[in-house]
Amino acid sequence: MSQETGTRAVCLGQPRASLPDERQLWRENIALRNRMLARSAVSAAQGILKERYRLSTLDEGFELLKRGSQTHNIKLHTLADAVDRVPGPAPGALRWFPGRVRGSAPPLTGLRLVRHNGSSATLQGEVFAAGLTRVLEVTGAERGTVQLAESGLLRLERQVGLDGDFADFFAFVDLTGTAWAAAARDGRQVTVHDVAVDDGLDEVSRRVILQAGSRACHGVPVPDERGALLAVISSHHATPLAGDFAPARHDALRDTAATVGRWLSWHRRTVVLDALEDLHTTARSGD
Repeated sequence: MSQETGTRAVCLGQPRASLPDERQLWRENIALRNRMLARSAVSAAQGILKERYRLSTLDEGFELLKRGSQTHNIKLHTLADAVDRVPGPAPGALRWFPGRVRGSAPPLTGLRLVRHNGSSATLQGEVFAAGLTRVLEVTGAERGTVQLAESGLLRLERQVGLDGDFADFFAFVDLTGTAWAAAARDGRQVTVHDVAVDDGLDEVSRRVILQAGSRACHGVPVPDERGALLAVISSHHATPLAGDFAPARHDALRDTAATVGRWLSWHRRTVVLDALEDLHTTARSGD
């Protein structure tokens, strides 16, 4: 494979497996990095809210985010990303999105949704789980991941069959210049046929992937209606892939990505904007 197939985790490198103390230090450094990256988007949103609503402290901004997250059942980091990404309300406006029409959720055709919250509302995590299950069925794999594109990074949202070191190391992946970004721009799926010899992987990433039991992987970009990257669903295979998937499988994967992408786009336009509107109302009222 070409260099374009590589992934690049936001990381520090990995020690030799024969040195337990260095390995523990590596894990601690990765954990620290993950906490810093997880906090960065939230911190940026707190600053925006403090300035926009003339809050006394950054903590007040965090409380607004936490309340909106809990009320609308969305992840705190997703709401924080929206605060940073979506243009703010007009100065003095009573509503953030005046005249907005709230549409119905698109069908999740071809996906088997498993509900865990006991309500009729579909959660983003449930859609990710159903999309990953379908991708693994099509590719014949038992391991896989879902990464959400937020704040210029791919954030690991779900994984099946991979170990803790993999989940920690790839918790955040640099979106700029990676294979997944190129694939999303071009609407392409990307295959690493053999992790052990692929020249697009750095040696640290290669080692972590191999130790997790993955010898090959296939990435499926999930775009919105305009082709912008929303997520990546990937299958991980225990043995090398001898060749490319048949066109019918590529089509099935593309259809799955389109279905998930339409739902994620709707979720951003409705549930996430509902949370922003509620946040705006709460902040204005000083409640």
